[in-house]
Amino acid sequence: MLVLSRHRDEAIMIGDDVEITIVDIRGDKVRIGVNAPSTIPVHRREIYDAIRAENEQASAIEDNPIGIIRPEDRPAAKSPKGSEPRGTRVSNQVQ
Repeated sequence: MLVLSRHRDEAIMIGDDVEITIVDIRGDKVRIGVNAPSTIPVHRREIYDAIRAENEQASAIEDNPIGIIRPEDRPAAKSPKGSEPRGTRVSNQVQ
């Protein structure tokens, strides 16, 4: 681990794209600003750990939780009354 000392308004560069700036120091708290491209996710450690745990849990699911729906399992679709194309309605009347 690299340990650096910085004063307020001083920065640390990570690669060419990520800049970490010391914004404020109050007592035992340090406020930092992170300037990074939008393609690089930046999270607090506890949020990062929660996202990682959720992703691991989701990737461990082997089956589709709702099951596999096959076309033959679906109920026959019923057309709403009056929605048949013209000329296709069958009448019960004998002509």
